[in-house]
Amino acid sequence: MNEFQGASAVQREPFFDPQTMKETPELEPLGLVSGPVALELCEADAAFALAGGPLAFTHARLGGQLLSAAELRRWAEQAGMAGNQGPAIRLEALTRPRSAFAGLAMSGEGARPRIMGVCNVTPDSFSDGGDHADPHGAINFARRLVAAGAEIIDVGGESTRPGAAPVSRSDELARVLPVVEALAGDGVTVSIDTRHAETMQAAIEAGAAIINDVAALTAPGALEVAARSDAAVILMHMRGTPETMQDRPDYGDVVQDVYGWLADRVAICLEAGIGFGRLAVDPGFGFGKTVEHNAELLRRLTRFHGLGCPLAVGLSRKSFIGVWTGEEDPKERIPGSLAAAIAAVEQGAQIVRVHDVAETRAALSVWRSAAGLVV
Repeated sequence: MNEFQGASAVQREPFFDPQTMKETPELEPLGLVSGPVALELCEADAAFALAGGPLAFTHARLGGQLLSAAELRRWAEQAGMAGNQGPAIRLEALTRPRSAFAGLAMSGEGARPRIMGVCNVTPDSFSDGGDHADPHGAINFARRLVAAGAEIIDVGGESTRPGAAPVSRSDELARVLPVVEALAGDGVTVSIDTRHAETMQAAIEAGAAIINDVAALTAPGALEVAARSDAAVILMHMRGTPETMQDRPDYGDVVQDVYGWLADRVAICLEAGIGFGRLAVDPGFGFGKTVEHNAELLRRLTRFHGLGCPLAVGLSRKSFIGVWTGEEDPKERIPGSLAAAIAAVEQGAQIVRVHDVAETRAALSVWRSAAGLVV
């Protein structure tokens, strides 16, 4: 295996140097391979493991250049001899094995794409609003998701669909806390889907292991709550708020802009004492993006491994899938959602947030078999 697969992470502190990272061109992994071929190419120094494997990449785009693994290695080594550790840090971020996230292996032995099942305790979510609006119904539904193969249950009490209005904290807490307590009591890994510090704190006390925040801990008190806890955190990109996010979203380069924003949030979390082992990132499909923006993010998803964290994606039943498939009813977008999930895990996404757990589990099983990975 090559030296940029995690061995140097302990030797270089701090691993994540925001200034060095900003001064060094970013890498976009290309030429992804899997299974025995990936292992062979890594052992021959012709590829790098992506986020610790099981995928590997043979090339990467550096600005306008396409570089092979050998050229990338020379780039890092020559820069290092000149006293510039930036290229080595970039490669390290892309290749180092990821720590377990909320107790779930993200790379190495036991790793596989993790299914996060959606459990909205709301009357107005875009796809399943009102289906499980009372806590008792939501608990039973979540238990069915676990039986179908969900390893994380994401409990939300406030809709973040485009145009959604906020709800009071008392209403949000009344919706989610009974569900969090019951599922945590079952031993389920529970994620609390909220932007609000008060809800985060109460859910953690009730047993939630993950904070899934569409606002990436930017709301008052949210960063402090996360830092005081042991909870894992998913930092998601959203432009504006749910009420405003789809009002003519515009980017210079959507991948670069989202990446840079998430990089800043990761740096802020690290400074606050929330370590890499507790962080994952999510580019926020559908949150302040046009159909074209979502397509570009999905095509170039490998770029986000450069942030050094597990990568989570929420593509399930989104409106842009309806545009691509012609399905207006979100509940009829299952085939398109499965295709999107596969497109993401083919680029190394470690967590997929989905409504249709059993179908996603079956699709991932077939993909892993075809890719030469352990089922």
